[in-house]
Amino acid sequence: MIVIVFGVSGAGKTTIGKLLAEELGWGFLEADDFHPRTNIEKMRRGRPLTDEDRWPWLERLREQLMRSVAAKENAVLACSALKRAYRERLRVSDDVKFVFLRGDYALIAEQLCHRRGHFMNPTLLKSQ
Repeated sequence: MIVIVFGVSGAGKTTIGKLLAEELGWGFLEADDFHPRTNIEKMRRGRPLTDEDRWPWLERLREQLMRSVAAKENAVLACSALKRAYRERLRVSDDVKFVFLRGDYALIAEQLCHRRGHFMNPTLLKSQ
């Protein structure tokens, strides 16, 4: 089974996803690790990604999920996947389940402002 923990940047996807994976004894995948360098630089500069930017990234994630399902490897993926079309692209089998993390805008904005070592520019929260 694959569980995709999704939501806006700063909602806690990575934190919750890692804890869930550890509790279940499953592998953990971070969708940010699949972004091409150009996407990361664009977000670092505070420019939102377009669908055209995201489709190659989603394809790389889809390929990884298909490998995991084929190998019968359970995993938790932390991924924004905010649009239904993105989630449908990642639904590679009936063994893919989604968990939506959401929270108060002010709380998430505050968390983003205090986060260190991440490329996501806090100004992009409004674009999500």
